[in-house]
Amino acid sequence: MNYHTFTLSNGLRVIQRPSKSEVVYCGYEINVGSRNEESENEGLAHFCEHATFKGTQRRKSWHILNYLESVGGDLNAFTNKEDTVYYAAILKENIDKAIDILTDIVFHSAYPQAELSKEIEVICDEIESYNDTPDELIYDEFENNIFKGHPIGHNILGTSERVRSFGTANARWFTNKFYRPENAIFFVDGNVSFDKIIRLLTKATSDLPPQTPLLSPNHRQLWEQKTEPTEIILNKNTHQAHVMIGNRAYSIHENKRHVLYLLNNILGGPGMNARLNLSLREHHGLVYTVESSMVSYGDTGLWSVYFGCDQKDVNKCLKLIRKELDRLIENPMTEHQLLAAKKQIKGQIGVASDHRENFALSFGKTFLHEGTEKDIIQLFQQIDQVTPLQLQEVAQEIMGKDSISKLIYL
Repeated sequence: MNYHTFTLSNGLRVIQRPSKSEVVYCGYEINVGSRNEESENEGLAHFCEHATFKGTQRRKSWHILNYLESVGGDLNAFTNKEDTVYYAAILKENIDKAIDILTDIVFHSAYPQAELSKEIEVICDEIESYNDTPDELIYDEFENNIFKGHPIGHNILGTSERVRSFGTANARWFTNKFYRPENAIFFVDGNVSFDKIIRLLTKATSDLPPQTPLLSPNHRQLWEQKTEPTEIILNKNTHQAHVMIGNRAYSIHENKRHVLYLLNNILGGPGMNARLNLSLREHHGLVYTVESSMVSYGDTGLWSVYFGCDQKDVNKCLKLIRKELDRLIENPMTEHQLLAAKKQIKGQIGVASDHRENFALSFGKTFLHEGTEKDIIQLFQQIDQVTPLQLQEVAQEIMGKDSISKLIYL
């Protein structure tokens, strides 16, 4: 893929993927998330994401909401464990408006307390809604068990009690520390002159001087402590049982993550022919949803399986999952099976890449954390190089019976 890249004098890195489309996706991805919070400030990164829309030195909250909406555009944001993202979708003729508003809210927000007091209740409603959704809650609780004692484990939203203690001073302290050009990238996907993008960004960020880099990817805090697997059963009074099993996995810098990526897709990916779906749903009719997933962070990762079922069927489902895991551990796949799996995942990647908004966010994230350009062809080559023996070795390392943790909601 042909990307354009540039670094402004203040340290802001810029990446564009040219497109023939008249619709442009662009935004700031900032190298800060919930893992950067202290224990007494859990939920602050997500709070700042909401607070950033509440007014700047030049604009009131309503003007921010209306600025792109008035020309049919969209302004949005989200927070996760390692980054915070503010982005827009607009027609290419409005790229100047998108860069103007995005830069204004990210680097010049005023965080007025009157607006924050109202938004706090919106965030608390979001938290309570999340707490009422066990099939979402269990993912964060499981991750917190796996990374217990480390900030990467705690959930992104925080608690209502904690959020109600935040205000203008908290938002300013956190964003002054992390919302800096050299700690961010600006991504663009669309049919816009790259020279124009650089001119607009240079002008919009002209008042932001260069600073010493805050975080270096080569000096991220490593999480190497080994923990014993756990089995936790909690009474949530839910009609359905919710179950997660899993283990720590690979960081974004480890080559084995590509092997696990393929293995995970074979086992419990989105395809209806995934092994766990065939076993638990199609053959035995025990679940509506069973899926496996993996996430890679800067210094660690997580692999897990989730399913929901009748409470009386939990043990049967666990035994069936164990049977599928043991198949992968004990017997290498045949070349024919592996070739079919590679063909399927490459097709899924190709289809997903056609969703321009998601792909723009994805190549921005790769550029932010790895400093590289996302290359689908290279990814295909890495998948093609995976061997049956490598799949078996990763299954043995990650999915062994004695290394799996469990969390069960009953």
